[in-house]
Amino acid sequence: MKGFFTGALLLLTTHVLTAQELYVFSDPASNVPAKSVSAKYSGKFLRSTHTDRIEQRHMAEGMLGLSKEWMLRGSTTFSDMYSSNLRWESVKLYTKYRFLSIDDVHKHFRMAAFAEASYSRNDMMYDELSLEGDQSGAQAGVILTQLWDKLAVSGTFSYLQTFQKSSPGKYIPSDDPLHHAGTYAAWPEQAFNYSISAGYLLLPRHYTSYKQTNVNLYAELLGQQTLDKKYFYIDFAPSIQFIFNSNAKLNAGYRIELNSDMKRMAQNRLLVSFEYVFLNALKKKR
Repeated sequence: MKGFFTGALLLLTTHVLTAQELYVFSDPASNVPAKSVSAKYSGKFLRSTHTDRIEQRHMAEGMLGLSKEWMLRGSTTFSDMYSSNLRWESVKLYTKYRFLSIDDVHKHFRMAAFAEASYSRNDMMYDELSLEGDQSGAQAGVILTQLWDKLAVSGTFSYLQTFQKSSPGKYIPSDDPLHHAGTYAAWPEQAFNYSISAGYLLLPRHYTSYKQTNVNLYAELLGQQTLDKKYFYIDFAPSIQFIFNSNAKLNAGYRIELNSDMKRMAQNRLLVSFEYVFLNALKKKR
């Protein structure tokens, strides 16, 4: 019982300070609580520009808080985005190391480095590069997060390299004035990814119990610039988040294309997710 109340107090303190940086479309420099295990489901839904039908992707994730600095995450996806029926498509491993923490009362600044690698059974169909189930590849980058009371702002910058199967590339139609018409162009393989995210703790106004429901609002800018074929996109993603009992999190967000010159799976997409944290699950029992 003593351990439960201690854990609840620690988790309450964590969410008082960092609830508004649990972004929906990106990761903060902070980690899941140390010695904890997190299970998460995410569902992505969109209307494909290729098939003009509603397509879906389902992702299951497991996260381990190895320490205050290190976390590990594994995930797998099922989707019908590259097939006529729902099927298994990918697996991914992600790790993050928080190497800088400057903490103060009601504010902090943190920096972290991350790396991930994925395997996907899908063939290339679009210029957009993604390791969320779409392609095999590796990505590495840095995250900077600043918290001021109820507002948290974060930036992520990374390099992505895909490992593509043999493919003729995309076909350039005869009416395309910018390319050699009637030929195949290779797909992009390298990209610079970036995001700017902001989160605001709307409720509660004052904390009295770890059982209080948190309501967070988010706005994120998500961009990509391919480095070998010179395509880009910039998306805007508003979202809302509910945190129950300090360990269950429900997210809903909508990603909207602001500008792009690349062939993409969809211009807009809906994301919903649910995550549950098992606090101190990795802590040795005395």
